[in-house]
Amino acid sequence: MLAVPDMGLQGLYIGSSPERSPVPSPPGSPRTQESCGIAPLTPSQSPKPEARAPQHAPFSVVVAIDFGTTSSGYAFSFASDPEAIHMMRKWEGGDPGVAHQKTPTCLLLTPEGAFHSFGYTARDYYHDLDPEEARDWLYFEKFKMKIHSATELREQCPSLPEKDTVRWVLTVPAIWKQPAKQFMREAAYLAGLVSREDAEQLLIALEPEAASVYCRKLRLHQLLDLSSRAPGSGRLGERRSIDSSFRQAREQLRRSRHSRTFLVESGIGELWAEMQAGDRYVVADCGGGTVDLTVHQLEQPHGTLKELYKASGGPYGAVGVDLAFEQLLGRIFGEDFITTFKRQRPAAWVDLTIAFEARKRTAGPHRAGALNISLPFSFIDFYRKQRGHNVETALRRSSVNFVKWSSQGMLRMSCEAMNELFQPTVSGIIQHIEALLARPEVQGVKLLFLVGGFAESAVLQHAVQAALGARGLRVVVPHDVGLTILKGAVLFGQAPGVVRVRRSPLTYGVGVLNRFVAGRHPPEKLLVRDGRRWCTDVFERFVAAEQSVALGEEVRRSYCPARPGQRRVLINLYCCAAEDARFITDPGVRKCGALSLELEPSDGASPGRREIRAAMQFGDTEIKVTAVDVSTNRSVRAAIDFLSH
Repeated sequence: MLAVPDMGLQGLYIGSSPERSPVPSPPGSPRTQESCGIAPLTPSQSPKPEARAPQHAPFSVVVAIDFGTTSSGYAFSFASDPEAIHMMRKWEGGDPGVAHQKTPTCLLLTPEGAFHSFGYTARDYYHDLDPEEARDWLYFEKFKMKIHSATELREQCPSLPEKDTVRWVLTVPAIWKQPAKQFMREAAYLAGLVSREDAEQLLIALEPEAASVYCRKLRLHQLLDLSSRAPGSGRLGERRSIDSSFRQAREQLRRSRHSRTFLVESGIGELWAEMQAGDRYVVADCGGGTVDLTVHQLEQPHGTLKELYKASGGPYGAVGVDLAFEQLLGRIFGEDFITTFKRQRPAAWVDLTIAFEARKRTAGPHRAGALNISLPFSFIDFYRKQRGHNVETALRRSSVNFVKWSSQGMLRMSCEAMNELFQPTVSGIIQHIEALLARPEVQGVKLLFLVGGFAESAVLQHAVQAALGARGLRVVVPHDVGLTILKGAVLFGQAPGVVRVRRSPLTYGVGVLNRFVAGRHPPEKLLVRDGRRWCTDVFERFVAAEQSVALGEEVRRSYCPARPGQRRVLINLYCCAAEDARFITDPGVRKCGALSLELEPSDGASPGRREIRAAMQFGDTEIKVTAVDVSTNRSVRAAIDFLSH
């Protein structure tokens, strides 16, 4: 039986198999004329995927860039001292009381659309523009993007080696699909970080995975156990730490020679040494834009990690609290006014969001006093001119009773009102975690790590502990929670093989033609050609959704060019969330990309039997493909394009 990928009508090489053939589909099937005709050589029942240890070139330095929705930063380490992670220098500008080892993800473009500045510099410059002038500038904030200059890094470390000895790591949410990951990689190429010819210099790291890798290195004194907080105080209790909770297990392990060897050889922290092989834990990356969940199992003897369930999450990040505040202002002053104010006084709106951010960071479940939020003079003046009365009058007339006008000329919000702004976002996070914990694949989880910038919030910490602590789940927060992903990305760049097994988020495959079987195949899929009966649009699966795939494991297919001198083979890829899709026309199945093979001249070889062997890997953070011309044993340029679809 011969497996035949979906293709167009041009130059088809007809195989001899009675089971499958590269005969074209009838009109109306989801195929494109861009596909080049090929004849496959791989049997329909593919051999068991072959695991091959990934090869990584030596690099002198690993540089990780974490572009978050709210803030961004970078860190690096040298191969000569990989445990020493160097953070970016403190950024100029910034807000009082806020650590500056990251900068706001803010971009400012000139009226001509040229790059002007990034981070605090962009935000502060935009703030100082005249309101009329500011309308012509382009200011973006709280978005995921990639922009980097190696200048700062080289100034901070003059001995930085040449670029071809640098491994770059870019972080993305684990729930991002392949097109978004490819977009980040393409942007890195355009920015000049790496070239397409040296694609292996760039790694895409999944944010909760990076956090997991970093937490794996931590010592007990570097972690906060939320279950140790004194009831009702919101503060740490009397030194009931992870240290005391695991003391007995630790002493038992220290008496074991094997465990001591495991601790030393794997380089993991004390907490992990106290866990047993097979122990499971959840990492909840609570960032500015999303919550990103992953479940890992610790493996011995080398401390590698195995993903137990595909990445999940949703749009529940810290910006949800900002949106709730904006909606609150709309209830008080009118949604139309807020929209007009943002458009005509953009710099003053930035001022207002900065003031709210400062108070948001002080919110806590047990705070007693109210919070004052400064309104920019521009807001007060603009409202009076637009409405004909002052903001104090608006507050008196408003149905919002928990926000008043203070004698100091500020909005005075009760602590209950501030906490209420958190509730939709916090509830969404907890619901996602609870839904994940209910999955049968996740039973037996012992730990939940809260990481990401939003995990610094006392409101979120308290809510998660209250909801999940009662089920016996230990909720743990690293001390440097806002930098966990960034530091973990550096460690991941040093050892990408630490996550040994992942779960495929989707089912991937191609469209083929099978021998038509009456009663088994739908009549509308029947195609008769040259006396043979074929079933069109059959979905041939490469990997199934939620299937465990090891790093380096390959799915192989062999194809044969259909025409003499054919220089390119293009095969459409399809994906879906279901595991049991039968046809590429089934609901939920969509064309997601194209596998392209660029062929060199055949040097006189018979074009009908020129075998091109493609190997695809689904166990890495990106889907990868390599190919070889069997007749010459030369590599064939192969790529999967997810952006064109």
